Amino acid sequence: MTPLDPRSQILLKTLIERYIAEGQPVGSRALSRYSGLELSPATVRNVMSDLEEMGFIASPHTSAGRIPTALGYRVFVDSLLTVQPLETARVQALKGQLMPDQPQRLLNSASQLLSGLTQFAGVVVAPRKEAVRIRQLEFISLSETRILLIIVTTAGDVQNRILLTRRAYSSSELSNAAGYLNEHFAGLSFEEIRQRVQDELKQLRSDMTELMTAAVEAGSEAAEETATNYVISGETNLLDVEDLSSNMSRLRELFKLFEQKTGLMQLLDLSNRAQGVQIFIGGESGLAPLDGCSVVTAPYEADGQVVGSVGVIGPTRMAYDRVIPIVDITARLLSSALSANH
Repeated sequence: MTPLDPRSQILLKTLIERYIAEGQPVGSRALSRYSGLELSPATVRNVMSDLEEMGFIASPHTSAGRIPTALGYRVFVDSLLTVQPLETARVQALKGQLMPDQPQRLLNSASQLLSGLTQFAGVVVAPRKEAVRIRQLEFISLSETRILLIIVTTAGDVQNRILLTRRAYSSSELSNAAGYLNEHFAGLSFEEIRQRVQDELKQLRSDMTELMTAAVEAGSEAAEETATNYVISGETNLLDVEDLSSNMSRLRELFKLFEQKTGLMQLLDLSNRAQGVQIFIGGESGLAPLDGCSVVTAPYEADGQVVGSVGVIGPTRMAYDRVIPIVDITARLLSSALSANH
């Protein structure tokens, strides 16, 4: 990407700050007034058309002004933004809201804190639990091609999954398959079972392969759901965000994403592997419902180990200079509360 000259940087920064504050396309007059540069509107217009050509800003159809693109926000966040750290008194007040008495309540408080402070959706990914290990599996035929899989874990949890099969299985086939899995795989996690099953199924009769594979896949999904969890607060705040509420079908997709969890989990898991605050703007998340949104996340620790992440989901037009320190400090406070709790 061509590095921007200082004049273009100042104008891009000014344009984005005005747009975040006012939500209206920014014209060259406003830019020459607010940028503090002694430039004529004509010069400003030239720089703006260069910035537009480079893909940092765009002109909405009817207006003479410009608005930032996702790429423009990315440059802004990476190199033009000045983040103000939160005042000590404010940090102390937040600390008082995250009391390390009960880990689950702590996560709820953290997500409510994030959504309350930013007025967007606050998300906290709970620490991963130990891998689910199976004690016993059972198959029960529901109809010709629907089978109920009952999973009993070593922790005593029971989960049910419905398997759809291509053919009918007799009750003796079902009990033989369950017997085989219980005899060979009890005490293992589904990840371990999956690896071993791939080798061993090759030696089994092929007509049982489908059932076994379906059972292991469904079990892995069930295990994944119980292993990771997240708390989300303030989703309804997004209904009040003009940039999002003007597109109801996108908003519906967004709420569906919050319910399904898996896509969002993958995104938040990425932040567990990163250092400090990560920002995904628009399409960078790889999740279509988040196209008009930005996700600001940071990992948190317990006793020096990263165990989860906190984040804020809001429109791309958010006050990044405010949201970033809030996410950062919440992750730090949560880390110290969890570490004190151990």
